[in-house]
Amino acid sequence: MNLKKSKKTSKLPAKFWIVTLVAFINSVSFTLIIPILYPYAQQFGLNDFQASLLPTAFAISQFIGTPILGKLSDRFGRKNLLIISLLGTALANLISSVATVAWLLYAARILDGITGGNNSIAKAVISDITDPSQRAKAFGLFDAVFRLGFVVGPGLSYFAQQLPPLPGIYSLGMSFFVAAIIATLATLMTALFLPETLTDRQPINIGWQDFVFSTIFKAFARPKLGKIFLLTFFSGFTFTIFTFAFQPFVLYILDQDAKTLAIIFASVGILGAVSQISSLGFLTKNFNLLDILFVSFLARGMVFLLIPTFPYLSAFSILIILFAVVNPFPMPLLSSIVSLNISQKEQGEILGINASYLSFSNAIGPAISGIIVVSFGYKIPFWITGVLTILTALFALSLKAEFKCKK
Repeated sequence: MNLKKSKKTSKLPAKFWIVTLVAFINSVSFTLIIPILYPYAQQFGLNDFQASLLPTAFAISQFIGTPILGKLSDRFGRKNLLIISLLGTALANLISSVATVAWLLYAARILDGITGGNNSIAKAVISDITDPSQRAKAFGLFDAVFRLGFVVGPGLSYFAQQLPPLPGIYSLGMSFFVAAIIATLATLMTALFLPETLTDRQPINIGWQDFVFSTIFKAFARPKLGKIFLLTFFSGFTFTIFTFAFQPFVLYILDQDAKTLAIIFASVGILGAVSQISSLGFLTKNFNLLDILFVSFLARGMVFLLIPTFPYLSAFSILIILFAVVNPFPMPLLSSIVSLNISQKEQGEILGINASYLSFSNAIGPAISGIIVVSFGYKIPFWITGVLTILTALFALSLKAEFKCKK
């Protein structure tokens, strides 16, 4: 009897797979434009610094907008806000595809960022439809499927560039146009197939306080949660230092080409998804979430330190496999820890704030890495982020006694 009950509670509901499929389609739309954003900016006469402000504008806008959308989803329902968020992405990509002046590119990235809380709202849906014993597994599977989009998106971007350009659209702009179509598809799927999951809505009472930037920082002062937000920030900050330095290191230190980079990105995405699907559920069922987080950060930090220490393709290939296996764990684990330590009514708001700290780290990490590369060369960023990541691992371990992290 207990075994049957256990199997029943461990089975994820159909709504989970619907929202996960929507998230996958959305991630394909997002990653489809990553390979062409920089060269597309050059077509508008933007220099390197000006082009770097495009992803920064997106990340900062997302940092501001995500907790607002999350809080509104606690009041107006997950489905409504998810539709608005996805429509924002579709419209932003459409504007980018037909833009004729540079300021429209910036406006589109800001629009996409402000309405870019679809991932955190999707996670709030998962919190609505799962019980605490399922949550870590659900977040892990969700993140794994979401990451598959990072494998499909760049390949689809290459395909989009081979299409005959439509009137008024550059060849590279076709990637934005296809991304807009895919985001529209995700919007229609949400509208038609995803039922509302929030059964206990808060009273509708929207005031200016919902749109104040300082609410993000006020949440940091909340007992305990501020420490998790700090972990989320350092997870993203250290990772984005690595991601910026990664490409020139492969090209100039390992003397490889862009084709090798594409293979590496695809391989990391596939291995990461397989790692999450095959092992995260088992690990979260048998170990404390912060213990797993500690090991993940520690392994990631060691890889960062070893990559420039052994700058050879053979050593790099082994290290990047280890990196791919452990790298996907931190964010679903952090989302699970947050979700397990807050009330049901504030899932959307707090998960949105947590995602905003990640967006903020994504905005400043590459810039810091760029400064280090220009000042000290291609190897130093790896050593710096390696040390910072190991310190982040130790910080995570020190929080073990404070949080509910064991099912």
